[in-house]
Amino acid sequence: MRIGYYAHHHGSGHCRQADKLAALLPPKLRSQMTVFTSLPNDGYHFSAITDEQIVRLSAEDQLPEDVLLGRAGKYWQPSSLHYSPVGNRNVQTRSWQLLDEIHQRQIDLMIIDVSAEVAMLCRAASVPYLYVRLAGERDDMPHLNAFAGALGLLAPYPKALEAAATPDWVRQKTLYLDFMPNKTDELLTFTAFINKLMTLTTSSSIHERLSSLDNKQKIADTTIITVIKGYGGHDAIDAKLPELRRALPNALIISLGPINDEARHCVDIAAHVNDVTPFIAYSDLLLMACGLNGIAQAYDYATPLVVLPDERPHREQEVMAEALIEQGRALSWAQFMAQNSSLGSQDIPSFLSVNDKSISNESISNESINTDKTALTDNQDNTPAQKFMDSIVDYTSVKAWFEEWLLPQLGLKPER
Repeated sequence: MRIGYYAHHHGSGHCRQADKLAALLPPKLRSQMTVFTSLPNDGYHFSAITDEQIVRLSAEDQLPEDVLLGRAGKYWQPSSLHYSPVGNRNVQTRSWQLLDEIHQRQIDLMIIDVSAEVAMLCRAASVPYLYVRLAGERDDMPHLNAFAGALGLLAPYPKALEAAATPDWVRQKTLYLDFMPNKTDELLTFTAFINKLMTLTTSSSIHERLSSLDNKQKIADTTIITVIKGYGGHDAIDAKLPELRRALPNALIISLGPINDEARHCVDIAAHVNDVTPFIAYSDLLLMACGLNGIAQAYDYATPLVVLPDERPHREQEVMAEALIEQGRALSWAQFMAQNSSLGSQDIPSFLSVNDKSISNESISNESINTDKTALTDNQDNTPAQKFMDSIVDYTSVKAWFEEWLLPQLGLKPER
């Protein structure tokens, strides 16, 4: 089957998810996958698909000449849509682009990540689609209509992190793909990681500290804290950096991603890197928001995690954070600060419950630092996401795939 993937333009995460799924396809079918997005070229650089496979859509921003605004009020817009301006030439153009390219490229099945409007456009045009469900409380009418109109729903996170308020029928209609970590090269050794840090700063004092991080001194003398931020928003975490520095004055604090100028003095190293995996594996503590891709990368590692969710519609990151904390996989900022305060001069809480295991500084041996660390769950074969993409490979007909593969997976049967 030929797959089309609509990736929303907010942040790079939606395009990244498309890239991850594409990488699970064999090369021949991967080359037939098309991504539709209004994210600009420099917003995300795909690794699994080429530029020819990307359709750059017109923007959908409000225009002065719109007849009706996108959110014109209860009696002026359909309850099935979040945003529906009337007379907006850009929205008209993107709708024509979508339908024309679906037709020209002979797309069999669309994956929509995420847009109630694109979902309704596809349903009205009789185009089969799957809808990506993000975390959070998405019980508004546009989302529920988009869910109902889909052949099935895809959740790119574990079922264990599902919001408690999610209706039963939505759960049953959902394929849980679990987290899909980014494909990375072989993990750097700890020594290579320290050498990498050396290249990210010209400070002689920090070079001296890094040089002292041999196997014996790593745990006892220096706590490495990595703060990971995405491009969908980072102000909330940056605002906490002064407090983090005051609480942990002796820690080596590394900031990855964008950073506000007024927060730079609170960290030892501020950098942009292509692969955060060694930072996740070798840090003593991670501070990050609860964006889908960031949590997917950190979830299966034993590194203690402190979460500071961004404010997003539908409590997307808050719900993810609450589930992680409930599982014992993470601490909230308040919990972390309370633990740190109770420990006095120690740089890091003595333990965090991670994946039902007590992970302590003392329990991490020098030997484990000197060798390649792996995730707690590192077997990428036969994952739910791979099974899903394999099913796409096995079938050439959407009807046959829907009836013979998807419906048995969901345990559902639509009316005839």
